[in-house]
Parts: sequence; structure tokens; C-alpha cells
Amino acid sequence: HVKKLKDLLKKADELYLATDEDREGESISWHLTEILKPKVPTFRLAFHEITEEAIQSALDNPREVDMDLVEAQETRRKLDRLYGYEVSPVLWKKIAPRLSAGRVQSVALRLIVDRERARMAFVPAGFSSITGTFKTEAGEDFDASLKEYQDEKVAIGKDFDPDTGKLINDKVFHLTEDKAKELVKEFDKSDWKISSVEKSPQKSSPAAPFITSTLQQDGNRKLGFSSKQTMMVAQKLYENGYITYMRTDSISLSEQAIKAARDLVTSEYGKEYLHSEARVYKSKVKNAQEAHEAIRPAGATFRKPADLKSKLTSDEFALYDLIYKRTVATQMADARLQKTTIQVRNEKAMFQATGKVIEFDGYLKVYRDTKIDNDGNESVDNEDRVLPDVKEGADAELVKQEIGVHQTKPPSRYNEASLVKELEARGIGRPSTYASIIDTIQRRQYVFKRGRALVPSFVAFAVVRLLEGFFADLIDFTFTAGMEEDLDAISRGETKSLAYLKGFYFGEGEHAGLQKLVTADIDPKEACTIPIEGADMNIRIGPYGPYVEKGSEKASLPPDLPPDELDKARAEDIIAAGSISDDPIGEMDGEPVFKKVGRYGPYVQLGEPEEGNKPKMKGLPPGVTIENVDYEMACKILAMPKVLGKFKDEDIVVDIGRYGPYIKAGSDTRSIPKEFDVLKFEEEQAVLLLSTEKPGRGRRVAKILREFKENDKIQVLDGRYGPYIKEGKINASIPKGTDVEKMTYEDVVKILDEKKNN
Repeated sequence: HVKKLKDLLKKADELYLATDEDREGESISWHLTEILKPKVPTFRLAFHEITEEAIQSALDNPREVDMDLVEAQETRRKLDRLYGYEVSPVLWKKIAPRLSAGRVQSVALRLIVDRERARMAFVPAGFSSITGTFKTEAGEDFDASLKEYQDEKVAIGKDFDPDTGKLINDKVFHLTEDKAKELVKEFDKSDWKISSVEKSPQKSSPAAPFITSTLQQDGNRKLGFSSKQTMMVAQKLYENGYITYMRTDSISLSEQAIKAARDLVTSEYGKEYLHSEARVYKSKVKNAQEAHEAIRPAGATFRKPADLKSKLTSDEFALYDLIYKRTVATQMADARLQKTTIQVRNEKAMFQATGKVIEFDGYLKVYRDTKIDNDGNESVDNEDRVLPDVKEGADAELVKQEIGVHQTKPPSRYNEASLVKELEARGIGRPSTYASIIDTIQRRQYVFKRGRALVPSFVAFAVVRLLEGFFADLIDFTFTAGMEEDLDAISRGETKSLAYLKGFYFGEGEHAGLQKLVTADIDPKEACTIPIEGADMNIRIGPYGPYVEKGSEKASLPPDLPPDELDKARAEDIIAAGSISDDPIGEMDGEPVFKKVGRYGPYVQLGEPEEGNKPKMKGLPPGVTIENVDYEMACKILAMPKVLGKFKDEDIVVDIGRYGPYIKAGSDTRSIPKEFDVLKFEEEQAVLLLSTEKPGRGRRVAKILREFKENDKIQVLDGRYGPYIKEGKINASIPKGTDVEKMTYEDVVKILDEKKNN
């Protein structure tokens, strides 16, 4: 690409640099001038929206590369590398290999761990409620909840201390189940009157158009997409011209977009649904760079989702529909609501009912927010109900009562949407990086998912404990958010890059400096140990995963066990079920078979160690814990390496190596995917795996879609960007829309010939 650009530059009279107008974009422009060394006039163009007017204005008003912005970006790159490259090796040496630390990644992990700590410290409290069904004089029913008794508010969940389970406010009435039963009898004998009817008009305005972080949040809440999936789908929509650029922190819309949305509202829904004037949104995101307009449908007129359904995948259609509706809603009229509150009293108690009626739906006709819990269920708003028309002072008959028995709930774990929202609110990181950060902490196995909730592993606990103990500044929320402000100060020319980096690395003021911090004397055993509160047991982090330790007894922890579910009783059960004995579990070929846990994790062993004779040892397959291993499984593991069959005249050997299960035929090797059981892997599966292209680092194995008896070197494979044809080192794309199953051998050869000739 550099060569191509240099060749094009030789024929050009002028060079225009039109990268994003943010720190990263400015740095790219600077790098281009460094690499291309232009000898022609060079101009830096800056526009925040890809519209004809904005680009023409940029061409009419070019500027030079802003070196302050470049310095800020280069400082960030160096800062992140110093952090990651200096701190990560400390984690490798003190906890386990292949761990990583990062300026934003580690702080995000701390948020997740802190939330789990709060759940572990949580003490549940019990309380009750009473719901009464009242009949009006006109014979209409409505439900109301007991809110007051003897001038005291009835306690609800938020009135209890999550750490002690005790009431925070001693002026509230703690309704127990026994007391609720007494009151139900008392209320049955009472006369009730409508004591208050309040009707208040309310309005609801549409949310701002999408930016990267809010798109990820709604992609997760409404569509169930991960942040990574949302960005991948958005990338496809952008590449194919359906939406504007999807990495932005600006909620501003171009005049073109506002006009398109307003025209669409008028034509589709009528003038009564159009807001009286164009809505203009201003960013509230801390440190927003606003290099692009908000995410919206592309073009001067918006294409309707229904017109694109046949051209988009189901995921692309769902996300485009979301972006389209959110953008259109921004220019629609407010929704008008009527909130009604009815209070019913006797001489001692007050019940209350609240309802909300939509008088004019406005923007809600197109788009409304929904709340989704961590299990993916939509929450129900109890206020969205119509209450009967009643008058103050009227009689009400209590016809039915129900007692509810409740327990306070621990703080909810973060899901992807709420974590992104929290990071953004704290000014930590950039919206464009959130998807990769969440992906990284899952790939590193710091976090796993239960439903939609992000659950920290015990490894995450150990990492955060170590960072808090020895790198407190680097994992402090305000310190990390302050780094973004420092970088912005550099971009404004108020702070010098070198002075800032020196202070960060060598120390300045109260900050000790990274160079000194990474040389701290850290005891590896202590770093890998997490005490279980109230028990004479510890969780230890070994290179092959966490295990619980009680004296000389050890047992692997289930990989999907949330930390807040491990208490003394559960740990005792795990020890009892999976404790490793020094006695053999049986014999194989006349040698004793043992289950062991060593410094590198659990394994099985055949024979006793003797002088000059090391016993055979094999690690466990992925997902298998030591307590799951019985005699039969141990023998199967120890029988490896095992020959499965033949591939191209070579024996296919299956084995479990240092990096997991694999197969080998001659010099050709393949890792066995995690979804397969290595102990049941068969010759047919091995041949199929060996027949696929060997993946490079970070690449997936391409699935074979078609083979041809006319030439066994030609295959149709399912690649990352769609199906393609492979013959030796030649890869040829298959035209979009082609039915692969109906392609003939002649069709395939024709595409290959065109590729070879071009």
C-alpha cells in the first residue's frame, strides 16, 4: 500500500490528507507525511461528517497537521505500551502465564470484581408487602400497595443495608410476614376512602442519536448482541454504504441527516408527529473528540428497513432497523403522558396505586427504550396501566388482599451494556475501544458469562488484588479517567508529552512511577492465594486453573463457579468430592494409576517415580476437572498418544500436549477445537480437520463446503468473508449471491482461470 501511494503521489500536483479529525486521525496524517515524504503542496482536510457540503468546506479551508494532537496520540500509544509491557510480565511471574494488564482493561476488570465483592458481602434481609384489590363505587377494580402504616413508610428493599441486612432508616416500618397476616385481618374489617387523586401531565423526549457506546448498549439490550458482534455488524453496514461511520463519540447530526429525518417523519407519520423545530443534540460525554457525526442511515434520504430486508443478513437488518428508528425518533414530537396517583386510606394505613396513560405517543410510535435484565428478560413497568376515574372522598371496598414475601437482592452483575455505560460515565477509555476490551477480558478468561451477566473468575480476583496492592494508582478509577484529561491537555498544547511520560514512568509528586512499581517485592505464593472468609481454606491459582486448598488436600474448582457462590460449606463439598489421595485408583499394564495435582495443575500418572525412570504423566482434556476423572477415563488419557488411522499414507496420531489436544500426520499438525471430546475423537473427524487449511495465528479454520472428483486439489471453503475457491496457493472469491451448492466444476475452473489471468 505504501508503494502504491508513493507511485500515485509521483503523478499528483497536490496531496490532501483527509483522516479523522481526532488524535488518532491526526497521527495517521502525520505518519503518512513521514512515510510518503511529499514534495508537492500538502493540505490537511478536516470534516466531521461525510456530506458534500462538509467536504467542500474542508477543501476551501485546509490547514496544516496539528502537532499537538499528534503528540497526544503518540503519548497515549507510549503510555499504553509502558503500562501493558511492564505490568503484564509481573502477572506472568507472580500469578500465571498468558495474563495481561492494560490501562483501561484492568480498570474495567476491577469494576466487575468490585461488583462481585459487593455480592459476596451482601447479607439478605426479609420483608413483606401487601397488595389490595379495591372496588370503586362504579364497580371498577384496581390494585394498590400498602405504603404507610401508622404514619410510617413501609420498608422496601432499598431501606436495608446490603452489608448487614439491617434497616438503614429506623423511621420506616418493617413489615414481617407474621405482621402482614395480622394486618390483613385488621384491614378486612376497615372502611376505606379515596383520600387523594393526583393527575399530572408529563412529557417524554427522544434519546439522542446513537454513538458507539450507546449503539453497543442497545445492541446488547434489544438484540442480545455482544459489543464485538454489534461492531462487526455495524462495520459491514458501513462498508456497504448503509450507515455513517460507527466509531464516534458525537451525538450531533448533520443538517443533511436532520432534513432527511424530518422529511421522513412528515411523509410517514404526518405533521402532528414532527417536532416543532429541528432537534440539535450536544455531547455530554467527557473528553469527547467528535471527529464524526452520530451513527445514522447514510445519505441525503434514508432507506427504509423494509426496502433493504432482502439485501441484508438478519443481524444487519436488525441493527439497521435500530439505527433507522433511533435517528428518525430524534426529530419527532414529544410523547405526552398522564400520570395518575390514587391513595386509599383508613384510620391507620394508606394504600397507593400509580398508573400512566399515553395521551399522544409521539416518538414512541417509532422507538422506545426497554430495560433488559442480565438473563435477557424485558422488565415490566407496573406504572404502564390505566386507573379508574375516581373522586377524592369516595368510598372504596377492599375485596382481596395478597401477601408478598420478599428478600433483598444483591447488586446486579454488570452486563456488556451496563459496563460500557459505567466506563463512559466515569470518563474511562474511548467508546471505540470498549468492544475490544470486553472481548479481551473474556478471551483471557478473566470473565465468563452467565446469561448476559459478566462473572469474574478467581484469576480475575487474584489479578485485581495484586494490582490494588502494588499498582494502586494504575487501577484507581479517578487516576485512569484523569489520564484522558492529561492527554487532552497535551492535544491543546498545555502539557508537554515528554514531561508527562517521564512523570508517569519515573515518578512525580505522590505517584511513585511505573519503573519503581514493577520492581516491587511480590511473594508469588501470596499473589496466587485468595483466602476464603471464615474458613481455614484458600483458593490458589495454578497455571492450569484455580483450586481450593485445605492443608494438604486440594481440589479443582469448577470453571463456571461464580465467586459469590463459594462459601465455606461449598468449599468443603468440593474438597470432599475432589480431594486427591496418594493412593492409586487402579492399575494399567501392571502399573498403578494415580490422580495428581502438581504445580502446573491436575494430571494423571502411570507408575511410581524410580531412579532413572520418570513415570508417564498426562494433563487433563479441556473442561475436565480432577474430580471428574475416574479409573476408566484415566486409562483413556494415559493410552495417548494413540493412532486413529491414516491420512495421505501417514499415521494419524491423537495426543494431549502442553497446549491442549491435537492430531498429527507426519509433520502436519492441527489443534482439536474445544467443542470436541479428544477421548472420543475419530478418524473421520481427524481426516476432515487435516484436510482444512492450517490457520495462522488468530485465524480460524476454514470449513470445506465442496470438493470435486475431477481435481482433488480444488476446494470450496467457507472463509471469514464468505465462500471462496482454493487451488494450491491461489484463492478466488465467489461472486456474491452465488448458490455454492449449484456450482459445477466448470463454473469453479472459470473463476480460477479469471483469477490466474488477472
